[in-house]
Amino acid sequence: MTVTIVGAQLGDEGKGGIVDLFGEPADVVARYQGGDNAGHTVVHEGTEYKLSLIPSGVVRGKIGVLGNGCVVNPRTLFDELDALAERGLDPDVRVARRAHIIFPYHRVLDGIEEDVKSESDQEVGTTGRGIGPTYEDKMGRRGIRAGDLANPDALREQLEYTVPQKRALAEDVYGVETGEEFDIDALYEEYREYGQRLEAEGMFIEAGNFIADRLDAGGNIVFEGAQGTMIDIDHGNYPYVTSSNPTAGGAATGTGLGPSVVGDGDVVGIVKAYLSRVGSGPMPTELAGVEGDTPGYDGNADPEEQELAEYIRDAGGEYGTVTGRPRRVGWLDMPILRHATRASGFTGLAVNHIDTLAGLDELFVGHAYELDGDQRLTVPATTERWAECEPVFKEFEPWPEADWQAVADEGYEALPENARTYLEYISDELDVPIYAVGIGPGRDESIIVEHPFE
Repeated sequence: MTVTIVGAQLGDEGKGGIVDLFGEPADVVARYQGGDNAGHTVVHEGTEYKLSLIPSGVVRGKIGVLGNGCVVNPRTLFDELDALAERGLDPDVRVARRAHIIFPYHRVLDGIEEDVKSESDQEVGTTGRGIGPTYEDKMGRRGIRAGDLANPDALREQLEYTVPQKRALAEDVYGVETGEEFDIDALYEEYREYGQRLEAEGMFIEAGNFIADRLDAGGNIVFEGAQGTMIDIDHGNYPYVTSSNPTAGGAATGTGLGPSVVGDGDVVGIVKAYLSRVGSGPMPTELAGVEGDTPGYDGNADPEEQELAEYIRDAGGEYGTVTGRPRRVGWLDMPILRHATRASGFTGLAVNHIDTLAGLDELFVGHAYELDGDQRLTVPATTERWAECEPVFKEFEPWPEADWQAVADEGYEALPENARTYLEYISDELDVPIYAVGIGPGRDESIIVEHPFE
């Protein structure tokens, strides 16, 4: 059986924790897109693990797979593996031979392009980790794949073809002086050694065959998406998007299994009880703003709204796992969730951070948008039109603080009544049942209403 975990909003919904929550019966946790820009946090036996590339299931001894839809930075991969080993874990991670490799020049070019865009307020807000330039090379048919690292002749040939182009782009187009990140000999030696280690440690796999064999043997698979629906390259608010498909369709193309396999299992949408995002782009239900990220925001906001935004940001820990950047926060946006539900076909929802909203004086949800005098329930196709949308709010009665551990122990009915009303509104609007409710970072601080593997 398969369960696909999809971010339903703008990323940072708490997908890693839900993978951990539902992943105990799983044999394999497979990431199907993204790279080391995908920060996720798992708490296991009171210990916090912050990962950016390795699938979160490895913390609990599951086989982790980086599928062909991923872009892999070997430096990050082995740094994370070695760090987990130092903490007493024995992670088992496999890498698809078809996955593409991030090189140092990708990271340099990522930073250059973002700097150039910032001069005209067009920056996307990337993590600067080379994700976009690597996918660009993949689509341009000049990328270097993981399997190529184990073939020294092919690796050398491809570097000699690609690196001069990248050096010319940096120097001649952007006027940036290049260094060792563009040194063919240095790159060849370093990445050939990565290939040798991947080969020696038995990490290379044909991802589609590997996962299909596990399924045929009766195994359970979790497909772990990174980022969120509204930064999907096809279904998000382009160009403020990532360079891959976090939506459920990406689980098929990013692992080598057919869509009927993914669709035959559960697809769980992960929802934060409010909204957050890192970087620029529209956000109709935003509270106050973050200077440098919120379009047109100069630091001046209504003091009460600013105070509310800072409270939610601090209470929810709304700072990027990878970058530490403060996230923009706002009220829950239902048009986004309707869009995400259609795009991925959710069969269940996991709603996190119900505890973060406890104790507020007021509580709103963006139920719909008003655009050109009409009310609409989903997100417009273009970013420009989305930016013109005004939220139509629905007010809810707030709920008080609670002994959240006791609530987790007792189950769904122990949630404050107003919190249950809020959750039931979300479920009814999307016509999707609630599978889990997150009221803290640990596995034992979540309420399982329905387990997809049971």
